[in-house]
Amino acid sequence: MSTALLGLLSLPVYLLMLWPLVVASRRVLGVRIGTFRALLGAAAGWTVAGGLAGRIGVLTRDSAGAYLGFILPLAGCAFLATLIFLFLAEMAVPSGGGLGLLGRVRSLRARFARARRYSQITRIAVRHGIGPYLTGRRVTDSGRHATLARSLRRALEDGGATFVKLGQVLSTRPDVLPPVFVDELSLLQDRVAPVPFADVERELEAELGRPRAEVFAEFDPEPLGAASIAQVYRARLHSGEDVVVKVRRPGIDRIVERDLDIVFRVARSLELRAAWARSLGVLDLAEGFRAALTEELDFRVEARNLTAVAAAENGSAVALPSVHADLSGERVLVMRRLHGVPVREGIAEVPAERRAVLARGLLDSLLRQVLLHGVFHADPHPGNVLLLTDGTLGLLDFGSVGRLDSSLRGGLANLFAAVDRGDPEGLRDGLLEIVDRPDEIDEQRLARALGALMAKHLSHGRSPDVDMFTDLFRIIAEFRLSIPPAIAAVFRALATMEGTLGLLSPGFDILGASRSFAGSLVGERLQPGSLRGAVTDELVALLPVLRRLPRRVDRLTSALEQGRLTVNVRTFADERDRAVVFGMLHELLLALTGAATGLMAVLLLASTGGPRVLPELTLNHVFGYNLLVVSALLGLRLLFVVFRAQRRGTG
Repeated sequence: MSTALLGLLSLPVYLLMLWPLVVASRRVLGVRIGTFRALLGAAAGWTVAGGLAGRIGVLTRDSAGAYLGFILPLAGCAFLATLIFLFLAEMAVPSGGGLGLLGRVRSLRARFARARRYSQITRIAVRHGIGPYLTGRRVTDSGRHATLARSLRRALEDGGATFVKLGQVLSTRPDVLPPVFVDELSLLQDRVAPVPFADVERELEAELGRPRAEVFAEFDPEPLGAASIAQVYRARLHSGEDVVVKVRRPGIDRIVERDLDIVFRVARSLELRAAWARSLGVLDLAEGFRAALTEELDFRVEARNLTAVAAAENGSAVALPSVHADLSGERVLVMRRLHGVPVREGIAEVPAERRAVLARGLLDSLLRQVLLHGVFHADPHPGNVLLLTDGTLGLLDFGSVGRLDSSLRGGLANLFAAVDRGDPEGLRDGLLEIVDRPDEIDEQRLARALGALMAKHLSHGRSPDVDMFTDLFRIIAEFRLSIPPAIAAVFRALATMEGTLGLLSPGFDILGASRSFAGSLVGERLQPGSLRGAVTDELVALLPVLRRLPRRVDRLTSALEQGRLTVNVRTFADERDRAVVFGMLHELLLALTGAATGLMAVLLLASTGGPRVLPELTLNHVFGYNLLVVSALLGLRLLFVVFRAQRRGTG
């Protein structure tokens, strides 16, 4: 029989020897391990065991006791070597991704690209002098805030689209950042050089699934506007309707995905190293930013936003574009064109009294969206407001839309009404309805702080100003209240709207008009007809409860009379609580068992008594070697469990 044939026949035998170690290692470690990796570990284990057997001369012994005494320690050493190999391999290249060899190569390419981008961002941060602050350093000198804010804005501008968007989102969070940072980041402009039309056309036709000429009778290749996410073009359908076409910049999804990964790594690093970052909840901010930016990349979300706002604004004085859903998709959005010019260009020719009417109509439209319908345009800056040819206003760009549930809308209305009445207690109650409050809060001290705020800004019939809200955010930070993203979007929209209204009608009192709108809204709800309707709705909702109430009271009193009334407290009713406790007990038992067997092994190996298996080996030594292997296996399993848990916890 040839040597090659013998080699082929011995291969199944060798794999049969390896397979018990593969099965045992998967069972003991308690995780799924790839077959190829497990076979390599088993081969390494048997190699180590064979070398150890040759070193101590077990295979050359004539005594059967030597074989019986060492077979378990040698098998245990093979098993232990297998687990050590798998543990080191897991640390070097974590498994569980299901990538395969080709996936690993692609993963390495992605990691290299990410590392190159990360290095570029680091150089930008160092060049603008903000590198030390990314390692946890905190600004203690208030005089340096302005310099740092300016450096941060310039670094974000150099970082590209994702980081410009990040700065714009942070500029809407006065509850998180000092005013100087909010003011500086508000200057960030989302304007970039346009992509060549040939690249945009490929993206357009890929989304449409047909040549451009089959859909559009005319298409102007010169963009109306170019931003970091998309470019907008004029076009005309074959039906003769004028439309605008919004096309996503080619490859922007990959760029954003890579940069979001960097944002999360920086946020995680700051969360670990800096107390101020933990107090601000930078990881939660990063998560909210990722969700918002991911939505903005998908134009189908913008189409749904526009449809929802249009339904809420039916009959409004502000015009909205309608969507051609059959021509729109993830990367392309086709909308009816609103004929007009940006409000900045055409407002100078409008009479002053008409400008005030336009400003009030635009503000009322936004407040109706916020307080009545819960779906609102979250970025009404002047570039998104058109002065139409018929003298009315139009709103564009619904990529950023806020949503409020009924409880948040009610809280906001109560807050504005309390400001209008000068009621600190009402302002406190309205504020606590719209923020995430800590477990403990001194509500009386909060009411006094709000009373001092109102006395400062509303005394002698003064109208509230923007400084009032700046002081309000300071109080929110002092009492460790957290503003939900939806409410932050409302304040962002109002702050942006203030600039737009100031352009429309200089001197327009946005806060006073907001107070008046909220007051009239509350007044409408207090009208007899509205009250009757509200009471009717509440009674209809309470009817099922009222019908069940007598039976439940009867059961309670009956149980109380008969001494059968008990209270059942289920400490571990939640499956997650049980999993945590059982996991801790599991690890504790592993540690105690491993320590006990290790101690027994040491005592047995140190003893000199017991029957002799070989002249230099006693039965106590044999048991000691076996217990030592068991102790090492238990310790290695515990390390593997802890390592896997830490890796899952850090992402």
